[in-house]
Amino acid sequence: MWLIILLIALATFFYLTGIKPIRYWEERGIPTLKAWPYFGHTISVMFQTRAMALVLDDTYNAFPEQRYVGFYNLSGPMLIIRDLELSKQILVKEFETFPEHRTLIPEDADPLWSKNLFAMRGGEKWQHLRSTLSPAFTSSKMRMMFELMKECSQQFSNYYSKQGGTVTVELKDAFSRFTNDVIATTAFGITCDSLENRENEFYIMGGKVTDFSGLKGLVFALNALSPTIANILKVPVFAKPVGNFFKSIIKDTIQLREEKGIVRPDMIHLLMEARKGNLKNEEQKSENNKNEKKPKPKITDEDITAQALIFFFAGFDTASTMMSYAAYELAVNPDVQDKLRKEVDEALKKSNGDITYEVLMGMKYLDMVVAETLRKWPPFVLVDRRAVKPFRIEPEKPGEKAFVVEPGTICAFPVYSIQRNPDYFPNPDKFDPERFNEENKANINPFSYLVFGMGPRNCIGARFALLEGKLIIAEIIRKFEIVPVEKTQIPLVLSNKQFNLMPDGFWLGLKPRK
Repeated sequence: MWLIILLIALATFFYLTGIKPIRYWEERGIPTLKAWPYFGHTISVMFQTRAMALVLDDTYNAFPEQRYVGFYNLSGPMLIIRDLELSKQILVKEFETFPEHRTLIPEDADPLWSKNLFAMRGGEKWQHLRSTLSPAFTSSKMRMMFELMKECSQQFSNYYSKQGGTVTVELKDAFSRFTNDVIATTAFGITCDSLENRENEFYIMGGKVTDFSGLKGLVFALNALSPTIANILKVPVFAKPVGNFFKSIIKDTIQLREEKGIVRPDMIHLLMEARKGNLKNEEQKSENNKNEKKPKPKITDEDITAQALIFFFAGFDTASTMMSYAAYELAVNPDVQDKLRKEVDEALKKSNGDITYEVLMGMKYLDMVVAETLRKWPPFVLVDRRAVKPFRIEPEKPGEKAFVVEPGTICAFPVYSIQRNPDYFPNPDKFDPERFNEENKANINPFSYLVFGMGPRNCIGARFALLEGKLIIAEIIRKFEIVPVEKTQIPLVLSNKQFNLMPDGFWLGLKPRK
């Protein structure tokens, strides 16, 4: 008797926790692929047999006639948006309904993480912080920080120039060191050389911020897949010693600058100016009188530290990934590299060999190479938005029914799949910078290219990432040929152990130009 009761209880528990959650889309008439109890569609991601981008791609391509399809992050429902007009509606027109990203880490688990612009919930404080920080990322401010970036790029090229002969380099590591130095000088006011001094404290601590290998990587993946698990585990993104290290840097730097009147053209200076209300955004309309009279939340040292850390967190890995893929595509497409080299050489002739901000911004083919790199190899596999109130999707196609997106539902835009869709980019596996020439670029639907997101919550640091990426590529091209070597994978084999699109290494050769 007790055995029967126990079996019934276990069966009921299994149904309620394992079966019923993965019937969410079926019950609402939304097409989806067969899912596993508890693991949903991400079982292969959890067991590291398939990359997340390809798992999302399976669902995206399984229903080519649908505007949206169902997906399960473990047992959590996620709505994958396929239709570009619907994407526009959610990302831009209905921003008040979808004002925030999914929560990766509970606020009480890591207060420093929760204060950054990416993780912060939508609302008045987020809007104030976004409008306060936006002027720090305008073209004029990028020009101000350009010289700091250029010093790092010359430091990079000089390091490999003095090696002599063709140097075999794992470029993801090399570019990570370059981006570390750029962030150190532009965001924290610290000068370091992570190629010469490979174990400097800033690089070591920065590596801990972005290291998601081993147990930490598994926990973070679980957090990303399931808010319920995140609330149970409450593992912070920034370990306490790491957070304290960067807090100390920011606090001491701000104190010294305020006491000595030191002005340095970097992110700390801009954030300090933003706190005083001295920054004006030349690219946005001024706030109306009503908003100006509202009391604005005070920006604390911890707020500044949080923004500098997310700047590090986002820029360290994604920017170096973009650079690595760009270098790889130039190596395996020598015709593209030759055309780019011609543009770089001609531009430098006009500027007496100096890469200035204006010279770099004038390199149109370089723009096209970077844009196509990000199209083919986006650093993030998806963009997401979380509904905070009900949203009704009206039927448009025959057989469709109206569907209400419930509060708390995550809408996902699979960037890799969208940008590899042949309807938007013919022959999508080919690396073709000409897609982004002036004539062709005008025909690209902006919602088919979501590298930096779209709408009010798009990536605030896009200009910064593009600037440092173009700068280091131009600096390398002027001094080296990027060539395949024995260790180069052709074609690339993506790692199943990485959440984003990454091979196990970017081994290439830097051959000094004659």
